[in-house]
Amino acid sequence: MSKFSPFATTLWYATAAPAPQTTRLEGRVSADVCVVGAGFTGLTTALELARQGVKVVLLEAEEAGFGGSGRNAGHCTPTFSYYSLPSLRKILGEPWAERLIHRQTRANDRVGAMIRDYQIDCEWRQNGYVMGALRPGAVELLKGKVEQYNDVGARTRLLGRDEVETLTGSPRFYGGWLHEEAGHMNPLGYARGLARAVMQEGGTLYTASPAEDVEPEGLRWKVRTPQGEVVADKVIFATGAYTVKAWPKLDRSFKILRVFVCATQPLDPDVRRSVLPQDTTMHDGRGDIYVYKYNAEGRIVASMFPMGARGSDIPYTHQVMADRLKWLHPQIRQPIRWEYFWYGELDMQVRTVPRLYGLAPGVVALTGLSGRGVPTGSMLGGILSEWAMGVPEKDLSLRVEPLKAAPFYMDYAPKLRLRYFRYADTRAARREGAELPPHA
Repeated sequence: MSKFSPFATTLWYATAAPAPQTTRLEGRVSADVCVVGAGFTGLTTALELARQGVKVVLLEAEEAGFGGSGRNAGHCTPTFSYYSLPSLRKILGEPWAERLIHRQTRANDRVGAMIRDYQIDCEWRQNGYVMGALRPGAVELLKGKVEQYNDVGARTRLLGRDEVETLTGSPRFYGGWLHEEAGHMNPLGYARGLARAVMQEGGTLYTASPAEDVEPEGLRWKVRTPQGEVVADKVIFATGAYTVKAWPKLDRSFKILRVFVCATQPLDPDVRRSVLPQDTTMHDGRGDIYVYKYNAEGRIVASMFPMGARGSDIPYTHQVMADRLKWLHPQIRQPIRWEYFWYGELDMQVRTVPRLYGLAPGVVALTGLSGRGVPTGSMLGGILSEWAMGVPEKDLSLRVEPLKAAPFYMDYAPKLRLRYFRYADTRAARREGAELPPHA
């Protein structure tokens, strides 16, 4: 890991179970499949392959979970982040849409099974996710989510005003949407547990071994690192937002959107009994999101996107985050101290759905998770491992596409969209006579 890495400032780095012992790659090794990037996607791909007896080598530039997998907020909600399910069916077409919807909405089955089977120490709590409605009109929008997700087998339901207050401890919501299968975790602990599982199943993980170049060698591929090389039949890039230039133009296939996460001091026991008393994950329901939950120590871990001074002016950002939390939960009387603050990066696509690129015969890359890292990365390993095992492309759950650059407007479109959501929510709340949160 880099000496002054921002990764080391995260709450997860301070509290996760230790990383497994690994070494850097030195010399030449051979494999059936070389996976580049030990985040959730690369780890679960390598794990699936190793379990099936495939000789797999996993290369990581830093350590397992160093990128978005170890820097996210730890939510594990098996949904899609922007599009409704009917919209996804129109965008992706069949059979791709139904296959991907099934994998994503059942992703927590996979997460829970891996945590159980490999005894991963990661603070896993599967107590549900609540999206609140901060104005009356938002309740109607949540009814559509109940219908769409329940139709594909998810366990979700609409909450009335009293029920959402009992579940969350907040008096601010007119109703809410409960996804009973959602959970939260220490994501770095999960990544490290997956790394151990890969090694337990016979896979090889090399850390501090960045892929610098990939070139053909006969009918195989050679992946070069600073001190060594892997010669493999197939290569999978699973580096997401932390993609480097080992393959030409791959790092242009997405645009970066930053998110910040912060964690309070451990809250007093009486506060914890009334704020998120059932240890759920909470989304306040505004398009300019504020999402929060507890870690095992009783700290509130909350995240938002930078906007204006929010995210860059740290004292101001701390105030914004504390004011929102105390507005949602007026029973919090103690001062809020944000003892951890860190950034992560999202690899954004126009349609916020991962893209599977065919780079060359025997080489693919997957980018564009767009902010649904834990469940999405965990289920993508199944798709990539199927590709590596020779499943025909027509039978995969993602269409294999030619590599293409993200359009130029993605440099600013996600940020403008967030500003629009903020404006639209504020305008609708005023029209409906609902109280606005501070700094809205």
